[in-house]
Formats: sequence, C-alpha cells, structure tokens
Amino acid sequence: MKKLIATFLIVQFLAQVPSYAAFWHKDDLGNKIKQEEYPDSKDVEPKADEVAVIKGGVENSIDISLEECLKFALGNNPRIQAAMQDVFASDYRIRQAWASYFPQFGWQTGYTRIRQLQLSDVFRQNLVFNYFVLGQISASQMLYDFGVTQNQVTIRKLDNQGYKITLTGTVNDVICEVKKSYYSLQYAIEAKKVAEDMVAKYSAFYDQAKAFYTVGTKPKVDVTIAEVNLSNAKLTLIQAENAVDIAMAKLNNAMGLPYFNKYKINECLRYEPCDVTLESAIKIAQESRPEFQLAEVKVEEARQNVKLVKKSYFPQLSVEGQFQVGGRTPASNYGYNFGGYLNFPTINGMLIKNEIKEAKALHSKEQANAINTKNNIYYEVQESYFSLKEKKNKIPVAFLGMKQAKENYELSYGRYKVGVGNPVELKEAQVQYQNAQLTYYQTMYEYNTARATLEKVIGKNIANGEVELNKNTKAKTKGKKK
Repeated sequence: MKKLIATFLIVQFLAQVPSYAAFWHKDDLGNKIKQEEYPDSKDVEPKADEVAVIKGGVENSIDISLEECLKFALGNNPRIQAAMQDVFASDYRIRQAWASYFPQFGWQTGYTRIRQLQLSDVFRQNLVFNYFVLGQISASQMLYDFGVTQNQVTIRKLDNQGYKITLTGTVNDVICEVKKSYYSLQYAIEAKKVAEDMVAKYSAFYDQAKAFYTVGTKPKVDVTIAEVNLSNAKLTLIQAENAVDIAMAKLNNAMGLPYFNKYKINECLRYEPCDVTLESAIKIAQESRPEFQLAEVKVEEARQNVKLVKKSYFPQLSVEGQFQVGGRTPASNYGYNFGGYLNFPTINGMLIKNEIKEAKALHSKEQANAINTKNNIYYEVQESYFSLKEKKNKIPVAFLGMKQAKENYELSYGRYKVGVGNPVELKEAQVQYQNAQLTYYQTMYEYNTARATLEKVIGKNIANGEVELNKNTKAKTKGKKK
C-alpha cells in the first residue's frame, strides 16, 4: 500500500485549470453572408479570458479502475484509519483489565521533622527530633476476587469485538461510497460525450443551414435558429465538463484524498446481472451484516455488566508486604511486615440494589435495540432489493427509447438535408435524442448504484450472479469472532 501511495505522489504535478468566459456572439446578422457574421461552427467557441490556478492543487491524468479505487480507499480513507485505531486502543484496554492479576509494587522515601510535646515537659522546651525513611518497599498481590476481574476482561473483549465489527461496517460504507462516486464519474463522462455529440450535430445543422441560406433555398431564420441551438449546446457542454470535474473531486474525497486528481476511466457504465433472491439476500444479511453482529455483542455486554454489578458485595483476597529502613538516623532501624487480607467493600445496600436494577434495565434496552436493528435491516434489504429490481426493468425500456429517438433524429436530419424538413422539427428530434441518451445512462447509473447499495445492506459483494465475500473486508476483519 505504501508503494501505491508513493506512486500516486510521484506522478503528481502542478497544472492550470481554465475558466471560460461567455460565448462570442454578434447582435446584427445583416442581410448578406459575411464571415464575421456567420463564422464556421468551429469558430463559435467559448473564449478563455483568464487562466485560473487552484492553489495547492495538483492535476494528474491517471488510468484507474474501480478495483484500484477500492484498494486505494481501503488504505487511505481516514474513516477506516480512525476505526482501526479504535480497535488498537480497545486491545490495550483488555490488557489494562488483566493488570489486576499482576502484583503491584510501591517505593517510598522521605524525611520528617517532628516537634513533639510531652506533658512532663510543659514548662520546658519542646522535644525536637528528625525521622528518616530511607526506603520503604511495598508489594501486594490479588489472589481471588470472585470473578470480578474476569467479568471486566470479558466486557473489554466484547467491547473490542464491537470495535472490530464497527470497522467492518466502516469498510462497507467506504466501499459503497467509492463505488457510487466511481459510477457518478462514469455517468458524468457519458453525459459529457453526449454533450460533445450534440455540439457536433448542431454544428452540422449550423453549417447546413448556412449553406441553404447561401444558395437561397432556406430563410435566414434557419441560420439564426441553428446558431442559437449551437450556442446552447456548447453551454451544456461546459456544464457537462464541470460536472466531470466535480465527480472527480467526489471520487478523490471518497478515497481519502484532499487534493485534485484527474483520472482516465476506460470502463463504461455496464449492466452486470444480479439474480439474488429476496430470501437469500435477507439470509446473507443475517449472517454478514455488521449491525446484526454488533447488536448481539451489545446485548451480551449488557448481560455481563449485570453480573459485574452483582459482585459488588463480594470481598477480595490478597497478600501484602512491606520492608522499611529508617529511624532517627538514616539507617538506625529496619523492619518488615507480611500478611494475607480479606478485604470487604463498603456496602451500601440501597445503592447496589438500584445499580443492579439499572444494569438489568439497560440489558433489556439493548435487547429491544437489537430487535429494532434487525427489523430496520430487514426493511433496508427489502427496499434495496425492490429498488434494484425497478432499475433493472427500466434498462431495456430506456435503451429502446434511445434507439427510437436516434432513428427519429436521423430521419428528421435526412428530411432537412434534402430541403423538406424544418429547423423546429429537427431541433425537437435532437433534443429528444439527447434526453433519451441521458435517460439511458442515468438508468444505468441508477442500476449500478442500487446494486452497490444492496451489497452494502447485505454486507457482501455480488459477483457474476453469485454472492461472494468482499476479500478486502475479510482481510480487515481477520480474527473477528462470529
């Protein structure tokens, strides 16, 4: 992963990003054809009056696939990194809980100046002497605490398991976010291609109308309409180009990159079959959805806490010892003590009784939360499944609509080329074809995002019509208790 990060950093270089001004236009077309009034379509372009530089930004042209985006996100997204640190911190808390089984040592040294008043010396000067504690070593070892420490360790282990499950959920969220961002970029690129195609078609219409007007077969209004249509198409293209930049920025953010990278994507939006049934999707979610497992862990953690609170009545058996050197002179005396103790806690029956009731109430709460979580997951799976089914059924309809709109445009343009069509008819056909293309690509985008959502809510990826565990997620959660 470090090599991958290094590769991304090495290929980065400073670049400039153009910002475009308004279209060139002419107010008065005149009565005769002039180059200034009716330029070639390629000359009717937006003019760049300034070049803007994104400070601190970098612009790369990197070939990247969805799989590479996912790998990069898993190693760089700060949400995943933060969740991993929670797991590490929880590991250390388990070790802290075990510390009660280990001996405790203390060391003390000091000096005391004492003024002592004796009754026989009331009318005399008070006695003053110094007392030295050259060194005092103390040690204690807990022998038995009726399972209190073991309960604390169990709770910490359950807490650690919960953080691991949360990490899995975070990975699933990031994977879904990256997929949706990638599909959004694919759609933006397709929309840009449609806009470019429309500019080319309107340019051809513009040139055709100008040629007809030159020979006197079509009125000047056809040229005017064509020029307006071409200008609008180029405005749409500018918007489409901006949408691509925004989609790239969104993908960068999903992968955990704060700066501006541009990518080359050779993959197009495509249909991948998803034949999973609703029953199998629900069953998979029950086995793989992190929230299912997390809810069960919280219930067990609350149950262990009830047991821990009940043990507030129990004593603790330990051994303690001290060795001391000191006296009125630095080393005038020494001594030691050693013994075993049964330490009973200070018991407040009313307090402990209500703490137990509180712990039981919290246990019941987590049981109710677990049921609610499972019901919500069932709903999410159903909603995602039916949404995916809807998007799947819309794809052939959208494709047929695009095909029909293309045929209608070709017929309309053919009619105009032979002089029997009109610009309004052609414009309507062009708009319909453009919208049909965008609708088709929008439908493909919605299908792929719905597929990514279903994969997220069941907790597994779907590949080639079969459900498979995400390998990256499995690697991140290795060692997780089922």
